[in-house]
Amino acid sequence: MINNAVFRIAVLPGDGIGHEVTAPALGLLDMVSGDGFALEFAHHEGGADLYRRTGDALPAGTLAAVGEADAILLGAMGHPDIRYPDGREIAPQVDMREHFGLFAGVRPVRTWPGLEVPLADPRAGDLDFILIRESTEGLFAGRATGRVEGGAAHDTLTITRAASERLFDFAFDLARSRKSRGHPGKVTCIDKANVFRSFRFFREIFLERASGHPDIEAEFCHVDAAAMHLVRNPWIFDVAVTENMFGDILSDLGAALMGGLGMAPSADIGARHAVFQPCHGTAPDIAGQGKANPTAMILSAAMMLDWLGRRHDAPACIEAARRLDRAVCAAFAEEGISTVEVGGGDGTDAVAEAVARHL
Repeated sequence: MINNAVFRIAVLPGDGIGHEVTAPALGLLDMVSGDGFALEFAHHEGGADLYRRTGDALPAGTLAAVGEADAILLGAMGHPDIRYPDGREIAPQVDMREHFGLFAGVRPVRTWPGLEVPLADPRAGDLDFILIRESTEGLFAGRATGRVEGGAAHDTLTITRAASERLFDFAFDLARSRKSRGHPGKVTCIDKANVFRSFRFFREIFLERASGHPDIEAEFCHVDAAAMHLVRNPWIFDVAVTENMFGDILSDLGAALMGGLGMAPSADIGARHAVFQPCHGTAPDIAGQGKANPTAMILSAAMMLDWLGRRHDAPACIEAARRLDRAVCAAFAEEGISTVEVGGGDGTDAVAEAVARHL
């Protein structure tokens, strides 16, 4: 057990509203640190605006510096009008996933009383499941090597045994941890094994790894059916695990169940490094207007504290994560917050101040 640990946090606010949601999250982190642990923040540039100015979206020096940190907190990166010469958007966050081997994209889907959600069923107001997206291969593996020739475009989907095994073991371990806290203890593999050989391979590995985790229920579901269930009865899921592109799509559907991308935190976790960031983008249409919802960034910061605490056996860090999480829940449940993204009038400062009051 570690007490009075000092954790070095690399902060990359990025572009657009990334700066606006990062500042209040850091302020709240300051409020919950100092009792049993401390955080040291080092700020770094990266993203589309840096690329526009320098021709480099993520300099090698920055990549090396953030690699030495204990955790990485990222706002948002990219801009639809700033692109690489081949037309691709600037996405250093994807580069970091590949560089650091951040194979598990953890996307919690959680709702609570007071939150405006799109589904009318009362059970939709009490969702708590996790989607895990493999973040280093799948269809994204060929994003820089796609080609157009002879009137046809070609991209390559790659699924490897090594990446799949570590992904599924991570999912089963997470389900076991959740089961100890009262959740069902179930992992659902989402694939398209009825059509593609690559996904039959994916499912075969899933079933192999499931045999080593007999205490956890294992099931599988085709991605089209999973999309239907996420709209009709999302409460059936506990931990769901899938390929990169499918996870990219389904995680946004999960965010919609929570009330919007501004509510959706995430973590990209590897063997040593981890990046924590909101699921939303840079939203240049509202940047600088104080309208951005900082909740996803605040909850991502709470996920970072929990990961640091569990990785380094620092109970004070885990408790700080719980405090921050509870404060967000209380702010929405007790103060009637209605963010701009759902048609309300509560902007960045109003949300952050409400969370701070409950700390």
